[in-house]
Parts: sequence; structure tokens; C-alpha cells
Amino acid sequence: MNFEKLSSGYYNHELFIPGQFYPMGYDTSNDRYLEGLRSKGKLCCTANDKSKGWNFSLKEIEDATNGFAKENELGRGDNGIVYLGLLPSNRQVVVKRLELFASQMEAIGLAKHNNLVKLLGYCAEGAYRMSVSEYAEHESLHHWLHEFPAQISPLTWDIRKNIIHCVAKGLAYLHDEVKPKILHGSLKATNILLDHKWNPKISDFGLVEVLSSKRSHIILEVKELSSNLTEGNDIYDFGLLIMEIVSGKIPSYHGQTQVQLPILDSSVAGFHFCTLVFQTNIVDWFKSMISNGKMENAIDSKLLKMPSSKALKQVALVALRCVDPDVNPRLKMRDVVCMLETNILLFEERQIAMKTLEANHSPQNQKK
Repeated sequence: MNFEKLSSGYYNHELFIPGQFYPMGYDTSNDRYLEGLRSKGKLCCTANDKSKGWNFSLKEIEDATNGFAKENELGRGDNGIVYLGLLPSNRQVVVKRLELFASQMEAIGLAKHNNLVKLLGYCAEGAYRMSVSEYAEHESLHHWLHEFPAQISPLTWDIRKNIIHCVAKGLAYLHDEVKPKILHGSLKATNILLDHKWNPKISDFGLVEVLSSKRSHIILEVKELSSNLTEGNDIYDFGLLIMEIVSGKIPSYHGQTQVQLPILDSSVAGFHFCTLVFQTNIVDWFKSMISNGKMENAIDSKLLKMPSSKALKQVALVALRCVDPDVNPRLKMRDVVCMLETNILLFEERQIAMKTLEANHSPQNQKK
């Protein structure tokens, strides 16, 4: 088997639906705790029942990864080391050694969606805590945007547009359909995996904050991040991701903006112009390309066929709405999905009309 070095970001998403959450600090490494979850039906351990997930033994995991061999290592994510494994059925899988386990599985076990990486099983034996998830044949989005050496990218505009739409739907599912909602907290190109048909799957919850209507607590805390994580953080990151997909530039890209300033020149009794060059971040750079009518300059040069100006404007405006500090706090991912699927300006006009209608029918106005 040829184990190639792949990008990190592999993760998992489907195993069980827990009956309750446990507070931070609970000792989830205790085998009796995990056994208690199994006995209550919250962890699945029937190897032959694939609908419920697999409980892998440590030996099976070691055999699949050649003893956690260095050549099997795919990368190191925020939550642990990632390995490529081969099951006896010749199925390739991704194995991740986790720092935290049960609480992580609780949060992720709630999410079941076509655009989330599927969890195949787990191993909880002794001090080992590992997840086994499906293998994404086309690696990560980051790989194809920034590491693929060819001059022409296989990521056509149609593929990129589909990735944008599907990631939006996956995030909207996490925010609006999972109860309590799950915030990703670490959305980036390395965490978007692509299957053999180039369909995206969101992976690697670097930090998952689960929110309920009555209480808010962090189920999994791997990174140092304040508990003020909101949907707006994911929406902002999604806006950055759109810019990255469109431009082929990494989010930390700093472009240049040139400004012509008139300078009084007494020697010629007139003015001459001085060009000042400013460094700008990807958001400011993207905005300047759009506002200056240079939208075509914001497109990845590796695209063989350019998108229509209408299609490009559609996703560009959505990206700008996502990172706009005045708009972002009011946005929901379901709104972003609607913007991508309909005319964004028409969508916003409808939103304004609905708000006006609601205001006119408010109890205060009816009293007047």
C-alpha cells in the first residue's frame, strides 16, 4: 500500500446520539465511565452492526496503521495525530488519536449530514482514545488550492461553486438543525475534505461549543478561545473561505494597494504624483478588487475557464456580507445559503420588506 503524505484535517462525525452532556472537568478517560455509556446505549460496541458504528480493538487499530508507523502519518491536527489505516476488508480509513474522547464524541455524535465527514467507529482501550473515520480520496481543499503544482487547477469554477454551497449547507445544519447547536470554531481549507466526486465534507472540530437555550458551556476545548464564540465567528470564517476559494490565495495573504498623491513641485510650478504602496489583508484586498471594478483580478489564475461576471458577483457579495462587521452579527447561515441560491440583492430587498411589514403590524403601531 502506498501511503502518501496528505494534508491534515481528517475527522469524524457520526456515531451515537447521547442522552446528556457532562460538565467540563469530568474524567472522561476513566474506563468505567466509558463502560457506563456503553451499558446505557450511548456508545456502540457491536462490531457486526455497521449501522451503529464499530468498536475497534487497539490491536486492530495498530494492525491497520502498521503500529502507528511514521509513514502512515497523514498530519497533525489541532486535536491529535492523524494516520492512514487499512482495514482487513482493504478499506482505507483515517485514524485520529484524541486528547479528549467521550465529550468530543458527544458533540460530534449529534451531527449527521452529507457534508460532514462520517465516523466509522472508535477505540477506547486503556489510555488510548481514537476515532476511525471515512477516508477522503481527494484530500483537503487546502491541498488543491495551495499545494497542487500544476498550472491548471482541477478545481473548476463549477466545483468551487459547489464546494461553497455545500459547506454553507453543512454549517447551516450544525447551527440550526442540531439541538443544541454546534459551532465549528475552526473553519478553514485544511478542514474541508473532498471525496472522489469533489464534494466537500466539513471535518476537524478544533473547538466545539455546544449551546442550549438554557445554558452555554464548552464541551470540547482544545484551543485557547473565549467562551464568546458565536455563529458570527463561523460566518466570518466562511466569508474568508469564499475569498480563498475564489482567489486561490491563503487567508493570511497580504496584497498591495497603490495610491496616487499629488505633490507640489515648485521647480516646475505645478504638481507631480507620488505613488504610495500599502500592504492590505485579504479582506481589504478583495474589497478593493470589487470596488475598483477589477473583479477579474481577484480570480485564481489557475482556473482554465473563468466564471461569468454574474456568478462571480454573486459569491463575492456573499463573502463581503459575511465579513462585514455591520451585517455579520445579524446574519444566520441559513440566510447565507439563501443568498447563494437566489439573487442576493433580491433576497435582501425581501428581508427589508418583511421587517417593514412586521414593524407596521407590531402592537405599538396598531395602538396608534
